[in-house]
Amino acid sequence: MQDKSFLMIPGPTPVPETVLVELARHPIGHRSKEFSDIFMSCIEDLKWLGKTKDSDAFIYTASGTGAMEAAISNVISPGDKVLSLVIGVFGKRFGQIAQTFGADVEMFTCEMGKVIDPKLLEQRLSLDKNKEIKVVTVTHSETSTGAANDLEKIAKVVKNHGALLLVDAVTSLGCMNVEIDSWGLDIVISGSQKGFMIPPGLSFIYVSKKAWEYYKKSKCPKFYWDFGKHKKSLDDETTPFTPNVSFICALKKAFEMMKKEGLENIVKRHECLKSNLRAGLKGLGLKLLTEDKDASAAITAIYPPDGVSVPDIRAAYKKDWDITVANGQDTLKDKIFRIGHLGFVSDRDIEMALAVTEKVIKKLRIKS
Repeated sequence: MQDKSFLMIPGPTPVPETVLVELARHPIGHRSKEFSDIFMSCIEDLKWLGKTKDSDAFIYTASGTGAMEAAISNVISPGDKVLSLVIGVFGKRFGQIAQTFGADVEMFTCEMGKVIDPKLLEQRLSLDKNKEIKVVTVTHSETSTGAANDLEKIAKVVKNHGALLLVDAVTSLGCMNVEIDSWGLDIVISGSQKGFMIPPGLSFIYVSKKAWEYYKKSKCPKFYWDFGKHKKSLDDETTPFTPNVSFICALKKAFEMMKKEGLENIVKRHECLKSNLRAGLKGLGLKLLTEDKDASAAITAIYPPDGVSVPDIRAAYKKDWDITVANGQDTLKDKIFRIGHLGFVSDRDIEMALAVTEKVIKKLRIKS
């Protein structure tokens, strides 16, 4: 039954009924007072979620990758030195976008499933005596591996150096603790289809006062992504271009749910979901890609047991149980499968995932 299909991937994630109902309503005018009130409510809620009073918050009609491009194109100039911290596919993507805009990019890479060591980063930045590195990019929660960098420690190291810090928080914001002001995060981006509990289509960008100084000096071409256009429109309680009105109305409903639960409880819930899933998977004898201390609260990456293939596992989930789990990406394709546990996910969903995983593995082992 199609209506019973269930997503357990890192995004898109399940959407609550109240949000789906809101999406079914007729659109309202994007220049109306009614929409402006909803839009500005979402802007304030974004600041609440990111624990910031000092940064501007913008909503783009775009994917998370669009927000990454916006972050890069608004603060660099061709030839600028950018240090990209890479722990997976999306950390690499940040660097590739910077290269596209003419930056001199150095990929600071670690093994897939591992995280950046803040001490090694500090050593690298200490070699930059002339402060040639203008920007550092980092992924908080790496969707491709289920690893999570220690963002607070990394931010401290980068702040001591003086470079601008750009953060991909696509699968962490709304699931994990992100403190923009107290940690000194300069630009933070995220997307609607993860912890925000609405479909893909919106991205979110926070811009610090320091980032605005970089913006003034940036020589990269930009139009749709231009922070200045969004800031000017935000002052008028609107957007520079036609936004996805229905999604922003749905976002307001999602924020109402999040505020009712409370930010601390949201973070605790995701930590519990992660811990319960990882313990259960280990109890089934499965090996996980990341160590517990490095694990994201949003995604878990799992190796298949000997003699069982990832495509067969994913096919069995879908055919027998109508559940979708994710493949690995890049060099990890068909080597791991990934279960998302972010957004509108409960303990019941984790118990279901573990029960189904046990049945799938047993069935495939018998066949092999």
